[in-house]
Amino acid sequence: MSRLAAFDMDGTLLLPNHRVGEETLAALRALREKEVVLAFATGRHLLEMQILAANMALDAYLITGNGTRIHDVHGETLFACDLAPSVAEQVVHTQWDTCATLHIFNDDGWFTTKAMPEILHAHQMSGFAYQLIDVKTIPAHQVTKVCFIAEHDELCRLQIQLNEALTGRAHICFSAWDCLEVLPINCNKGTALTFLSAYLGLSMADCMAFGDAMNDREMLEKVGRGFIMANAMEQLKTALPHLPVIGHCETQGVSHYLNHWLTTPHLAYSPEF
Repeated sequence: MSRLAAFDMDGTLLLPNHRVGEETLAALRALREKEVVLAFATGRHLLEMQILAANMALDAYLITGNGTRIHDVHGETLFACDLAPSVAEQVVHTQWDTCATLHIFNDDGWFTTKAMPEILHAHQMSGFAYQLIDVKTIPAHQVTKVCFIAEHDELCRLQIQLNEALTGRAHICFSAWDCLEVLPINCNKGTALTFLSAYLGLSMADCMAFGDAMNDREMLEKVGRGFIMANAMEQLKTALPHLPVIGHCETQGVSHYLNHWLTTPHLAYSPEF
């Protein structure tokens, strides 16, 4: 039986409007009643996730910034990792051949140079927002991760440039169709969940995890039970063809699976698509 459950947020636990459905919330509470430890594993900032977790009234470990930070249920830091300053300097100050906007995350918040009000709808529930600043003025040693936002094809072209320039000195992945992230090397949700499992005296075989994007890959392939959302990126389904695909986030597919697991685990699972 799984003793730790880790959930991606956007595209997985949250509805398309980036809110938590009532059925999902009820399923999470039922997990806690069964003494299953909860972990929210997301690219979102710690400051935002603390608000969301408080709104859900759930004790949960927080893996934020795509594995760059881990906090316990009391808000104490268990793990922290930032981009190497040399990498941050190169990523932020290079004139890339792209129209993508650049965003910097560190412990103080989310920073970008150009206003993009259209992307704030994903943060309505928390009220968390970017701060406008010349990002090139942020010291390189204060950069946790860098995100680029643009259309997917544009980001695919940028990913090639970044891979060629950084030569394995950073972890580059898609956290959404329109978001490409540059993270510290060997820093991802999978390594973070491995750390958290060991901290709790568990193994990864004791964990279940749910996700929908390429930043969930390492987490999903390392746990005892990994589940891919029906709405997941095709690249993720192709990369992990052996993992089961459950329902859509729009129909609260995570709650549908959890209710089955909690009540009839001896029966074969059939997702609702």
